[in-house]
Amino acid sequence: MLTEIKNRGVADVCIVVCDGLKGLPEAINTVWELAVVQTCIIHLIRNTFRFAPRQHWDEMSRDLKPIYTAPAEAAAKERFVEFATKWGPKYPAIVRLWENAWSEFVPFLDYDVEIRRVICSTNAIESINARYRRAIRARGHFPTEQAALKCLYLATRALDPTGRGRARWAMRWKPALGP
Repeated sequence: MLTEIKNRGVADVCIVVCDGLKGLPEAINTVWELAVVQTCIIHLIRNTFRFAPRQHWDEMSRDLKPIYTAPAEAAAKERFVEFATKWGPKYPAIVRLWENAWSEFVPFLDYDVEIRRVICSTNAIESINARYRRAIRARGHFPTEQAALKCLYLATRALDPTGRGRARWAMRWKPALGP
């Protein structure tokens, strides 16, 4: 998810939310030096569960929530130390995962709760990309570039056949945008 601000004809990327692929933050900062790279919170939590058996997921989820809902980085760090003390001896890989992702996790904590809801995940982009892939795969090939763009346009319009999505989108962003 990219957020851009137009500044004298040049696009500056403010924040990039990515899913934790190795090397991606470095590549982003190479292209956009001032961009803030933040890891997708949902992906970070899912990756946490990969290192623990299903029986611990509920309790671990309860213990993780104070970390990513903390009001500031210092509070999140305190909650993480508590989490690491409890789960670290049994699952050191989980503690290492969070420690390695910490620098890409903490930018998330600098924002208000309303904005956090919008930037916490890459799931919306992943969903639309999956729909685009499905539409393209169903048609096979395109005679012209315009035909391909029309296919993507129609796939986008099919996301909201009633035309009311804009109202839902505006309602989701309204608290983040302010009065």
